[in-house]
Amino acid sequence: MRIIGGIAGGRLIKVPKGLGVRPTPDLVRQAIFNSLGDRVNGATVLELFGGSGALSLECLSRGARSAVCIEKSGRHAAFIKDNLRQSGLPAAPLQVRVQDAFAAIAQLAADGRRFDLIMADPPYGEKNLGRRSESFAQRTLDDPHLPALLAGGGLLVLGHARRDTVTLPPGWEERKALKHGDSVFRMLQRATATDPETA
Repeated sequence: MRIIGGIAGGRLIKVPKGLGVRPTPDLVRQAIFNSLGDRVNGATVLELFGGSGALSLECLSRGARSAVCIEKSGRHAAFIKDNLRQSGLPAAPLQVRVQDAFAAIAQLAADGRRFDLIMADPPYGEKNLGRRSESFAQRTLDDPHLPALLAGGGLLVLGHARRDTVTLPPGWEERKALKHGDSVFRMLQRATATDPETA
């Protein structure tokens, strides 16, 4: 794996071995960031289910102002920090938090944090025909604290398996869906453009 574009483009990314990490493939990341375009430049970013930190590093390489990367495993978080060092990117803009993603969502919301871009490519769920998905992707969308983390006009990029029929809860609207192999990446915004702080 490597960083695709930006000032650190071409730098390799180490991925922890084992079944606990399923990194977002290079071709998929390239499609995502081609679609995002200039939105990344100057953005504040939150990455959930960090794994190797590839999405955070890609954002920083492409000019994001800062990134918070949430990864539950301390071992995997060490890989993210090592990947940052190897990338040549400055360390200060990236905060790696060893924390459960859902605990982090609640805590960041309570702290009043807001992000221009939230990226989540969690472990994939199983086929759920005829029943509501119980996958990490569905749980992320269903989290009541998540919408508060998006700044006005912010975007959620959520990955899940094609076999996982994820239901869009009220309050979200889909801007675009990118499909690659077994993966779907959905670009979502809050259904209202009104900022809750100014409503």
